[in-house]
Amino acid sequence: MDGRFYRRRWDESRGDEFDVWGHSVWYFEVNDGGWPVRQVEVYDHGPVLRYGPGHETDRYGGLGQASLDDPEEDWSPFVATRDAFERVWDSAYT
Repeated sequence: MDGRFYRRRWDESRGDEFDVWGHSVWYFEVNDGGWPVRQVEVYDHGPVLRYGPGHETDRYGGLGQASLDDPEEDWSPFVATRDAFERVWDSAYT
C-alpha cells in the first residue's frame, strides 16, 4: 500500500487541560480509503504526539477516527511528501 501524506496547521484551542500547549501542526499518513494509519501532532508549546500501529491512543488523544476522503472537506491544499512525514515521524517520541 502506498500511503498519502498531509500536513495541516490548526490554529484552534484543544479545549481541554492541555490547552497551554498552544496551536498545532498535524501530519497524517492515510490509506487508500483516507483513514489515518499514522499521525503526528506537533504543538507550539508542548509535546510531539505520535500515533500509529501499536500505539493508537493514550491519555492525550489518539489516531484520527475519520476518513480524510470526506467529500465535504478538501484536503488537497494540505498534501505533503512522504519524506516530510517520515522526518517528523522519526523525530517524534511516543
